[in-house]
Amino acid sequence: MALEQSFVGREYPPESVYEVGREKIREFAEAIGDPRPEYLDVDAAKALGYADVVAPPTFTTIVNLASINRIVNDPELGLDYSRMVHGDQSFTHHSPVVAGDRLAVTTVVESVSRRAGNDFITLKAEIRTESGEPRVTTRALLVVRDAEQEQA
Repeated sequence: MALEQSFVGREYPPESVYEVGREKIREFAEAIGDPRPEYLDVDAAKALGYADVVAPPTFTTIVNLASINRIVNDPELGLDYSRMVHGDQSFTHHSPVVAGDRLAVTTVVESVSRRAGNDFITLKAEIRTESGEPRVTTRALLVVRDAEQEQA
């Protein structure tokens, strides 16, 4: 079953605010195996010109996940989560994310297409502080394999 085309252009405003904490940044840096001092130590971060510890470039994946799940779990979209894989992800950084930032995510369905028995959906998320300062724009390409193709 193809994904619902009417979702193209649909915007999902923020449902909540995510407060970036030092501990979350530390946990993320450890999880990805990147022990840079500016991720872990306030003094090291300040020596580099940051207001507090800075988040690794892909940290906003955590912030964005709830927004993505809100869309892919919408029954009207027709997406079978068990057949979905992450095809691509990109980040455009406007300003560093630091501990203490309060972030809100607005997500738009940029495109829905079907090729070779697979559905493709591209989601664009604008991650800003709650006062509107841009931090990161992300794009995620999700691929959903058609069940009929697997049975053939």
